[in-house]
Amino acid sequence: MKLLTLNCHSWIEEHPIEKMKILAETIKEKSYDVIALQEVNQSIDAESVDGRIKKDNFALVLLEELKKLGVNEYSLVWDFSHFSYTVYEEGVALLTKHPIVEKKSFFVSQSEDPKNWKTRKIAGITIRFQDELLRFYSCHLGWWEDEEEPFKEQLDQLYRMASKDKRFFLMGDFNNAAHIRGEGYDYILSKGLYDTYQLAKQTDDGITVAGKIAGWDENKHDLRIDYIFSSVPVEVNQSFVIFNEKNKPVISDHFGVEVTIK
Repeated sequence: MKLLTLNCHSWIEEHPIEKMKILAETIKEKSYDVIALQEVNQSIDAESVDGRIKKDNFALVLLEELKKLGVNEYSLVWDFSHFSYTVYEEGVALLTKHPIVEKKSFFVSQSEDPKNWKTRKIAGITIRFQDELLRFYSCHLGWWEDEEEPFKEQLDQLYRMASKDKRFFLMGDFNNAAHIRGEGYDYILSKGLYDTYQLAKQTDDGITVAGKIAGWDENKHDLRIDYIFSSVPVEVNQSFVIFNEKNKPVISDHFGVEVTIK
């Protein structure tokens, strides 16, 4: 099974269509089973085409780009978290080429006000894979030290909802660096979750953010803040960072993480 998570920054990126084409070509090449995307934007004023999904939804346009490449098997789940940059609706998405048995979404933030940029919502799917049901969540959480929306409470709510299933994967931007002890990353592991990077037989440096980005304005370090966690031990062949110039061109302010599970 091949998994990819990426905070794609979508329409906020410069030259987003060119970068989307790189993403689509990579998906065709790699044939991921499940893809989790964060910061998936659509214009507030765009035409609705499928429930809450609008015509210029970044993930929907990505599907159209894939179809141009002859890739037709992926389906999309997206949900709205909050408004961003005054003109966009921002949310999280999942793409999969396997049958979706169930869809789920829920807030993990105290705020459910879309006008509050700290409002956080999780999207989840259950797929049928090799006669087994597996649950995947696309996650975009806040910061450990945030007094208004503390990470600890968001992670508690996420775990409460996800742990209703025995086997699940949490994929996304967790906004907590792996090298900082006693904070968000350690708290995630305290829940009994397994970092697939730590389980992998082959890895690289794992860095997914280099320097300053939105939300990390004072950052001077290379950070590992994008993860794929499993609720149970799994045999991970490899975990590599992608879209970091070393492994495919940079297409976002975050690099992606791709994991291959046996």
